[in-house]
Amino acid sequence: MSKQVTVLAVDDQPPNLRLLDAVFSPRGYRVITASSGEQALELLPSSEADLVLLDIVMPGLDGYEVCRRIRSDPSTAFLPVVMITASGDQEKKRAIEAGADDFVSKPFHQGELLARVASLVRIKRYHDTITRQAAELAEWNAELEARVSKQMQELERMNRLRRFLSPQVAELVINSGDDSILGSHRREIVVVFCDLRGFTAFAESSEPEEVMAVLGEYHAALGELIFTYEGTLERFTGDGLMVFFNDPIPLDQPARRAVEMALAMRDRVWTLVEGWSRIGHDLGFGVGIAQGFATLGRIGYEGRFDYAAIGSVTNLAARLCAEAAAGQVLVSQRVFAAVEDVALGESVGPLKLRGFSRPIRAYGVSQMINNSAEVPR
Repeated sequence: MSKQVTVLAVDDQPPNLRLLDAVFSPRGYRVITASSGEQALELLPSSEADLVLLDIVMPGLDGYEVCRRIRSDPSTAFLPVVMITASGDQEKKRAIEAGADDFVSKPFHQGELLARVASLVRIKRYHDTITRQAAELAEWNAELEARVSKQMQELERMNRLRRFLSPQVAELVINSGDDSILGSHRREIVVVFCDLRGFTAFAESSEPEEVMAVLGEYHAALGELIFTYEGTLERFTGDGLMVFFNDPIPLDQPARRAVEMALAMRDRVWTLVEGWSRIGHDLGFGVGIAQGFATLGRIGYEGRFDYAAIGSVTNLAARLCAEAAAGQVLVSQRVFAAVEDVALGESVGPLKLRGFSRPIRAYGVSQMINNSAEVPR
């Protein structure tokens, strides 16, 4: 055996202990001796014993009681115990009842004793190996469960972030482990609001399955573009959709990104509109874009958060969207000033918009005219 075997010999007669030591020590065993049952129980926890050789007749605690106490302790319940009996089947019967694994009669035969001890130690080592492997397996399982739980939490967190952030921004927040950028703050943003013209009438006159099919195509077409241009999706409201730029991560040329995305959305939805018209659905698409300061951050409650922008800039984008005709992209004066060198547009005159006390100057943008300096993406 690779590891030295330790035997705890318990007997109140010193000559017997010397004899046991003389039998086992020359054969490579480590022998620890105890002259009483009480001493044996004191030594046992620190002895690292692989087997106990236990005399029965001793003053104080006899061998039967020592064996019962060994068996009652979970840490030594499977420790092999060999009782050394002086006589009779009755003692052997009581030894077995007390929990002994084997017994040897005095005077014992050295070869027989060595063989019995070696056999029990081998079984003890098998048990120790199985116990150790079971503990390692339990530890591995616990570690695996912890890793899976952590990964599931990360996936759930990522999925929550992906609901309103572009994949690039969601990855940034996850990898940094810092979502403080999603806390309440104030920043200048560009807001895009778009919806379908004629959707209310269409929904009222169509089957729910038709409405859901149209919305599925519509959302899939626009969602890809939102991520491409690194916009932050605030919400879907049926056919309405709100996206903003320059938050939570600052972006280069947010107004240009917004206008380019809106024009790409218009062109993509136009293809859908042509298909819908062939099956009798009369729908169009309008967009409103505004730029200004807003308060942004997470809103909601534990388990259900959204990332929102609050301020008049969102209302302005929504009102411009409502004013836009099918296929039209209306932008505020501030947005047009930021893109007029790369976009083709014309003034639509001051607009009287609900919720705004003064007329709003707006522009209809039809196309980009200078794509040589691409917006970084």
